[in-house]
Amino acid sequence: MVKAVFFDFYRTLCVWGQPFKPRLQKITDRYGVEVNWTHYVAAREVLDSNAPDLDPTISNPLEAVRHIIDSYRNFLKTLDVQDYLDQIAWEMLQSEHSLFAASAATLYDDVVPTLQRLKDGGFKLAIASNWGVPLDPLSERLGIAEYFDIIVASHDTRVKSEKPDPYIFNYTLTAIGVSAEEAIHVGDTYEADVIGAQNVGIRPILIDRDGTQVGRWDETIQSLTELPALLSGRV
Repeated sequence: MVKAVFFDFYRTLCVWGQPFKPRLQKITDRYGVEVNWTHYVAAREVLDSNAPDLDPTISNPLEAVRHIIDSYRNFLKTLDVQDYLDQIAWEMLQSEHSLFAASAATLYDDVVPTLQRLKDGGFKLAIASNWGVPLDPLSERLGIAEYFDIIVASHDTRVKSEKPDPYIFNYTLTAIGVSAEEAIHVGDTYEADVIGAQNVGIRPILIDRDGTQVGRWDETIQSLTELPALLSGRV
């Protein structure tokens, strides 16, 4: 019997208010600098692959911010931006990074009604997310922290594990007091969320909000409102 529902955070419960590229364009336009957009794909791949958020060994906040600023500077250099690098990198940090996400983060419309329905149905709820900064404060500002029995982020010194690594899932299971067979995990990333959960015996449900992963996983939903129907009629 399912007793607990785990959720990924970004693109499962929450999304940024504006895509990355338009925000970058707005910032660089303000400083009157030219961007070599032909290098954008390569620059973004480098930025994503070197993001300190993806390194759970970085726990010192000052070290993490320094790595983030450096990664944005290198990203801008790859786009042939030469002027105002430090200041533009700071603006990117404030507009893009999860460290300052409260101003840009938006809940999907289906989140609160679904969480309330699951909570009313007696399920334990948790967030298990690959997240490079403390996630509890952002969840509180978004008004959803109260729904969760625990919020687990990969950066946490008690966790130091990012999906699909089993430890982050097992940590959440232990903290919430259920077995793997009594939990499901909902997330938008096939490798991290589906394969990661499956490897520890948790039933995975893929959320594909934009319909780009059709046929990839048997239990796939496009909205969280579909979730209660998959939970054996308990809700």
